[in-house]
Amino acid sequence: MAVNKKEEFSKKEQDLSAFAKAIAHPARLAILKVLARRNECVCGEIVEILPLAQSTVSQHLKELQKAGLIKGEVDGARSCYCINWKEFEKFMNDFNSLFTQLKAKNEKACC
Repeated sequence: MAVNKKEEFSKKEQDLSAFAKAIAHPARLAILKVLARRNECVCGEIVEILPLAQSTVSQHLKELQKAGLIKGEVDGARSCYCINWKEFEKFMNDFNSLFTQLKAKNEKACC
């Protein structure tokens, strides 16, 4: 029986892991690029730009939203999404801090 040991790690480590998982798919990176370029986008427009089906784009948007990277509004049949820059900035700072710590601890590398 598998045991989930996720709780053994800090909240910051869990959050960074969820963020990394959310951006780990090339389609999600492409969606973020589209949203950043337009500053706001309707889901249908994303489907027209990317070589993906509507249902696939919707699933990727759901994952990005679950991670807090995008915000969305539903207006009838239209869904509008934009990047959650506050959360994005937080994750960027947390990753930069992590990489700085890792590098500092590895200054005297043995390899």
